[in-house]
Amino acid sequence: MKATGIVRRIDDLGRVVIPKEIRRTMRIREGDPLEIYTERDGSVIFKKYSLLGGLTEFAGQMCETLNRTTGRIAVITDRDNIIALAGAPRRELLDKQIAPELERLMESRQIYQHKVGEIGVPLCAEEGRFFLDTVAPILSEGDVLGSVVFTAPEENLTGGEVEYKLAQSIAVFLGKHMES
Repeated sequence: MKATGIVRRIDDLGRVVIPKEIRRTMRIREGDPLEIYTERDGSVIFKKYSLLGGLTEFAGQMCETLNRTTGRIAVITDRDNIIALAGAPRRELLDKQIAPELERLMESRQIYQHKVGEIGVPLCAEEGRFFLDTVAPILSEGDVLGSVVFTAPEENLTGGEVEYKLAQSIAVFLGKHMES
């Protein structure tokens, strides 16, 4: 754990303001759920909570099925990180932070598909060799929870209709699953 040097007081309603710099650095947005942990030494820890985080095994099975069906690299993300994938080395992508461009695409609540001749949009925030081919946001009760992505190296981006329909279907399925 790293000290920030920032001190905040609890108000009369028990609230603490998380400074803007920390919210920006940690990508905490208004309305984001935070999980609270306590330790014996009196520490209180706030951790971003991912609704899709509890579905990593299930999401992994969905990615495996998508990969076997299409032969393409399938990825499922929450709002910040890659939580499941199939068709690419896990160590290269799993738990990596998504690119800000992917975050913006999810927030647009529209399905994105790469068009031939366009510059590729990266999958990860770190420089990587994988780019977005098809992206369908996972929506639940109006909130963006993550995305279903088909990805490939830039030279292999195709933007196919099958991937579009599959990403859309799986995103809707996962969104409905989160509502129940």
